[in-house]
Amino acid sequence: MAAFGGGSGAFYIATAGAVVLCAAVVYAIVFFAAPQVEYSRAFASTSTAIRITKPQLNKEDYDRRMWLLANNGTTTMPQANATHSTSSGQATAPHYAWPVKVAYPNAEALLPFHRIVAYYGNFYSTRMGVLGEYPPDVMLEKLKAAVAEWNAADPATPVMPAIDYIAITAQEAPVDGTYRARMPSSQIDIALELAARVHGIVILDVQVGLSTLQKELPFLEKYLKLPNVHLAIDPEFSMKTGARPGTVIGSFSAADINYAAEYMAKLVRDNDLPPKILVIHRFTGDMVTGYRNIRPLPEVQIVMDMDGWGSAAKKINTYNVFVAGEPVQFTGFKIFYKNDLKPPSTRLLTPVELLKLHPIPSFIQYQ
Repeated sequence: MAAFGGGSGAFYIATAGAVVLCAAVVYAIVFFAAPQVEYSRAFASTSTAIRITKPQLNKEDYDRRMWLLANNGTTTMPQANATHSTSSGQATAPHYAWPVKVAYPNAEALLPFHRIVAYYGNFYSTRMGVLGEYPPDVMLEKLKAAVAEWNAADPATPVMPAIDYIAITAQEAPVDGTYRARMPSSQIDIALELAARVHGIVILDVQVGLSTLQKELPFLEKYLKLPNVHLAIDPEFSMKTGARPGTVIGSFSAADINYAAEYMAKLVRDNDLPPKILVIHRFTGDMVTGYRNIRPLPEVQIVMDMDGWGSAAKKINTYNVFVAGEPVQFTGFKIFYKNDLKPPSTRLLTPVELLKLHPIPSFIQYQ
């Protein structure tokens, strides 16, 4: 993977404009089923009692969809007591790394009942991704086309469009010693408006630089309390060694990821929200440490997103090693409209090709 680059994107704000940096290269989201309401009138009194019946998770459908996502070579789930014979003739229970056995999500969870197709970037930069590269109307038409392509490739899994906005960006300049910049609310509000236009969700991406998730997530809390806003964190720009972002690839530990998940889980419980999604970018082994200790929660669904660019073969290999090979809960795959076409690569991976992966990605991100 030495020749395989990342590219979540970081940019630097200066009076002269925006400069983009990515490790090793310069390149660096409303609908939920509304609760059913049952009315019971107490005719013996003057008051009216309203009973709210919350939706329940369809566990049978959930299990079926998770098995199909695992893409284990059969559409039929194994029975609980299923066995197979080894070469010695001994009967043993089959072992599958996917689907991962974790707690069921709360009702109204997006995954695996949808696939998320996200457009990524920052409105201040034309080089960090499609969100800032094109005028809003043009960008949204491209996103709609991508959504249509995925719906056609997998009609059984409806697509949820997403605006994946980098709300906290790594910087070349110190910025109070943290090497990160927080985007103003006016810019995040634009992301919310764009997502509403495509009936989608918002994902707020965070690059902490020399800061921490503990310090940065409260800045986004008023947005994360909204039912259609989710979170992504980028280890590439988490500089635990004190190095300047972009000079080395950073990392998050299982403890960091669990903190973010627990932070959002509390928001879900305190504000009676549908489950949140937490995306973690990854394209090397050291970017995420202690994956076995990462704990998905009923309130938070975790997606490990293959975030590297390069040729189709290198991207798939990185996905197989660092995402599929270290199971957490759900997987994602990032497509770079430009970097994935750098020589010797000559084409982008297609939805049909990505649907053949084991497991099949539930989150597709375009930069």
